[in-house]
Amino acid sequence: KARTATFMILGNHCTRNCRFCDVAHGTPDPLDFDEPKRVADAVEFLGLKYAVVTSVTRDDLPDGGAEIFAKTIEAVHALPTGCAIEVLIPDLLGDFDSLKVVVDAKPEVLNHNVETVERCYPFVRPQAVYRRSLDLLANVKKIDPAMRTKSGLMVGVGETWDELMGTMRDLRSVDCDVLTVGQYLAPSANHVPIDRYYTPEEFDRIKEEGLNMGFKFVESGALVRSSYHAARQLEDN
Repeated sequence: KARTATFMILGNHCTRNCRFCDVAHGTPDPLDFDEPKRVADAVEFLGLKYAVVTSVTRDDLPDGGAEIFAKTIEAVHALPTGCAIEVLIPDLLGDFDSLKVVVDAKPEVLNHNVETVERCYPFVRPQAVYRRSLDLLANVKKIDPAMRTKSGLMVGVGETWDELMGTMRDLRSVDCDVLTVGQYLAPSANHVPIDRYYTPEEFDRIKEEGLNMGFKFVESGALVRSSYHAARQLEDN
């Protein structure tokens, strides 16, 4: 058994409205300060060896939810089971101090997805900033050079091959260690339409190119998502 699970914290409503995502957006829920303990309780009950913790984006909070992330990391690490934890965090509006709160809690992996190429941001992630996401990953290494960083891309939203390769090179330029690449699948007719489907051979080539660029691990395939084989990515590194 993989004994891996993914948890979403900080409520069910996102303050952003990305056009690829089906998470509800609107007025966020109040913070639940008992959430870190409940995540840890679930990790212990399930006997997990690897937990992925992600969240909605909380631009309404001064720290973007960094404190709850940190307390969740600490609660899982306090368990006697030795469960490793990966956090998939929002961009925290680029706030360095908020990021440091999360990094200082010492997750085994810190993930932040750039999601798509820079040109596609205005119609895929209109409230996000490509360079801000790259800077976040760079700042993780400034705070803790030994921390493993990870990012993810979805393909098929209108990017060109050259743009995809350029984005992967951008991620390597900030010393991103692990990359996941998967096929975009539109949640509904109201979301960004699928531009094209990549072939298995193209996904294989993406993996080969990524490894040649220096990524320590690349997971590339149609159904690959951020937490796909997450524990294996840690073990293999």
